[in-house]
Amino acid sequence: MASTDPLLQPYQLKHLTLRNRIMITSHEPAYPEDGMPKARYRAYHEERAKAGVALTMTAGSATVSRDSPPVFNNILAYKDEVVPWMREVADACHEHGCAVMLQLTHLGRRTGWAKGDWLPAVSPSHHREPSHRAFPKQIEDWDIDRIITDYADAAERMYAAGLDGIELQAYGHLMDQFWSPMTNTLNGPETSRYSGPLENRIRFSLDVLSAIRKRVGDQFIVGVRYTADEAMKGGLSATEGVAISKILRDSGNVDFLNVIRGHIETDAALTDVIPVMGMKNSPHLDFAGRVREATDFPVFHAAKIPDVATARHAIAEGKLDMVGMTRAHIADPHIVRKILAGKEDTIRPCVGANYCLDRIYQAGDAFCLHNAASGRELTMPHDIPKADTRKKIVIVGTGPAGMEAARVAGERGHQVVVFEAAAEAGGQIRLAAQSPRRSEMISIIEWRMSQCLALGVDFRFNTWAEAADIKAEMPDAVIIATGGMPHTEVLSEGNDLVVSTWDILSGDVQPGSNVLVFDDAGDHPALQAAEVLANSGAKVEIMTPDRSFSPDVMAMNLVPYMRSLQDRDVTFTVTYRAEKAKRQGDLIRVTLSSDYGSVNKYRLVDQLVINHGTLPLDEIYFDLKPDSSNAGELDQDAFINGKPQTIVRNAHGKYQLFRIGDAVAARNTHAAIYDALRLVKDL
Repeated sequence: MASTDPLLQPYQLKHLTLRNRIMITSHEPAYPEDGMPKARYRAYHEERAKAGVALTMTAGSATVSRDSPPVFNNILAYKDEVVPWMREVADACHEHGCAVMLQLTHLGRRTGWAKGDWLPAVSPSHHREPSHRAFPKQIEDWDIDRIITDYADAAERMYAAGLDGIELQAYGHLMDQFWSPMTNTLNGPETSRYSGPLENRIRFSLDVLSAIRKRVGDQFIVGVRYTADEAMKGGLSATEGVAISKILRDSGNVDFLNVIRGHIETDAALTDVIPVMGMKNSPHLDFAGRVREATDFPVFHAAKIPDVATARHAIAEGKLDMVGMTRAHIADPHIVRKILAGKEDTIRPCVGANYCLDRIYQAGDAFCLHNAASGRELTMPHDIPKADTRKKIVIVGTGPAGMEAARVAGERGHQVVVFEAAAEAGGQIRLAAQSPRRSEMISIIEWRMSQCLALGVDFRFNTWAEAADIKAEMPDAVIIATGGMPHTEVLSEGNDLVVSTWDILSGDVQPGSNVLVFDDAGDHPALQAAEVLANSGAKVEIMTPDRSFSPDVMAMNLVPYMRSLQDRDVTFTVTYRAEKAKRQGDLIRVTLSSDYGSVNKYRLVDQLVINHGTLPLDEIYFDLKPDSSNAGELDQDAFINGKPQTIVRNAHGKYQLFRIGDAVAARNTHAAIYDALRLVKDL
């Protein structure tokens, strides 16, 4: 019987039949090699294609010109050698019934001049973009002619590669820089036809579209992803955005509109366009629906639509024709397959942690905070295979490392016993989720708990495991995932006067009224604790010895913290170190030092909070080590290359012994989960 689910209905886009209404919008996980989408890139998209997604869009964004150098590892669409690589991506996805498109762009001012071939950035004004800091050359007529040709050449390459279509990026990049009154100051006689009234400012885009259509013909889909409202004073208004939507529709060269709302030239603005954890879900969905109603034209949209229910609502209510679930597919590439199987409750949730995007904006590659197989499809499985031999696996700890180890061992078919000293699973995740801003993090644990219970994993809560308890289980393998405890012994004097960020987050210690938060780790707990303190009415200063604060929180996650903390007048101080603390009456005198030279400064506060990571809680590991067959040794080559652990150092050992996550060293949630996956998948 045909499904009545709105999400599973096919959609006819011109000559192209899309098998359902779920798509992955253009994004760049920064997986290219030498600017080319090679095996890793192909495997990433193919995994989602074979699971049933209708359309996957690659490259956010592939660059069309040499004076548009990527700001991170993007596809170089201006090179002819891209064609066979993109053909391999397209063929792999087409084999599974999934359409493939690619996003093309010229970045304009949204890049740097000290990249690529060291050419100046170009834009319709000399205005610098804050995020990328290049002062651009104001574009000339010959630049415009050249770039139009570059767009057409790149589109023709994608046509030759066998893609189903392309999308042009027109928000924050060169096209939108022509559109927006904020970034188009052209006034010379040679370029005046591209400035002034709206019909002139959009002319460059229309010329590009016309040139592309002449190259690729009518049997190739061409769309535009664009802002229909910059949502800022002096920028494009919603009224102009609707007018642009209709102009694009009526051009005869556009087959779909992919709508966003906002602007992206600062971290704060970008985060409003692509919201992160703690921010509202689907904030621009209704706006996209209004564009669809105004244009009566195919409209696509994506912006923090993390769950199937919201996606289904978007289609059922006619707000969209295709709904983008991009970060959701990084978290779980098998969303469509699970919908088709009636197993929506098993979908691994996107928690909005934005580890994927924040990493690429720091020149990394995209990873999901709690799916370590995404982006590692060549070496890590999304579907865990059954083991040839059933073993008994004992795990100690139910933080993210322990819970992932239990899930994977359960999927392998092993008998799994998990010891946990607390009454509930979660470890540091449960502590982090105490803050409303990060409450979605608990889904990382809840999803694994539901999976483990379905697999028959035996949890023993409120149980402080001793070595004898573990040995009594007669395990084949023991995994220590006990995490760590706060490391606060960082002062040369007065460590007895400090409290940890954990003390504040858990509520074990009440906030002071005048508080110094010394952050020597640069991760979330310092900002979370500062927010708790500030919300209580305390005067708060965050201090770091580094040249910038909270580097491990990263750009987009930092935005909502800053809005909250600045609103409460929190002070941020860099390049100073809390050196020692002494009592001075009812207060604490904190003497400061600096790595940059001698200083003579101090603070008088009533509370000193330390964030300096954790020390491993590893006593039980060392108690178990003498009776283990491998003496706790990890074969690093096997670990790195996804091979089984076979080291034997003690022929009389009764079990293999491993430790993972913060029980080894303070890292983060992704590292803990990756430890567990690549170890246990071969046990």
